[in-house]
Amino acid sequence: MSTLDVNEDQISAIGGVLNDKTRPLKERFRALFTLKNIGGPKAIEQICNCFKDDSALLKHELAYCLGQMQDPCAIPVLIEILKDVTQEPMVRHEAGEALGAIGDTSVMPILEEYSKDSIPEVAETCELALCRLKWLKSSDSSANLEKSPYMSIDPAPPAETDDVDKLRDILFDENISLFERYRAMFSLRNLHTSESVLALSKALRIGSTLFRHEVAFVLGQLQEEIAVPYLHASLDDKDENEMVRHECAEALGSIATPDCFSILNKYLNDSKRVVRESCIIALDMCEYENSTEFQYADTLTKVTA
Repeated sequence: MSTLDVNEDQISAIGGVLNDKTRPLKERFRALFTLKNIGGPKAIEQICNCFKDDSALLKHELAYCLGQMQDPCAIPVLIEILKDVTQEPMVRHEAGEALGAIGDTSVMPILEEYSKDSIPEVAETCELALCRLKWLKSSDSSANLEKSPYMSIDPAPPAETDDVDKLRDILFDENISLFERYRAMFSLRNLHTSESVLALSKALRIGSTLFRHEVAFVLGQLQEEIAVPYLHASLDDKDENEMVRHECAEALGSIATPDCFSILNKYLNDSKRVVRESCIIALDMCEYENSTEFQYADTLTKVTA
């Protein structure tokens, strides 16, 4: 459903900003989130047009937004992106996650197929999305389908316990299914205590690339300063996967302390494009979080993934 009262010409104009490679990346991201908030077929069309871009960061965010919009109209394009092996893994991963977020069980066969993809991040994402859809079909899903307190459609529902020790044990146990570990992750996020934030912060150094990147995303949602040293350490680790480093940068942008601002400026010339671009977006987040605009704006309200 649209949250902004705009006509098709205005949507096209906003889409023009999104699809203009000469515009600063932060402006294009703001245009994207405006289209996400508007919703509807025309906004989706403008977002889908941008998948021809050469920025993996932007394309992955396009897929994320399409998933969060939960409009089945986006399914054909998301399937196309998931299937396209010339797309970067982080873009294909996000397309798979978006298919799970939309919640339409008709995509289960394609998710099953790509849960065996040769790229681990893609395969794990499709397995998670498949588990989410199976869970949605189950008889017990309605009891635990409340809206995320962070206004996001998560790749897994929270676990049913709020015992931090139990949740931490599940989170760190790599013999437990990824879906159950994600459930523990989102429960720890929802608890939002110093103990739960610290458990999540320490999880940045375990598990798969996909797992670590989701931990960083969740820490960005929490916006707690105690996570900054852990996020900084992962961002600084040149051996860490760029998908994780990018998410750490954007989490720091969401936390938006002066220390975060200083850290992010150090990586604007990083050797990895997705990290450089993430720092640009993260610094824009820092400015946004610390401005009067934050009190009133209804766009760019979500930490990117």
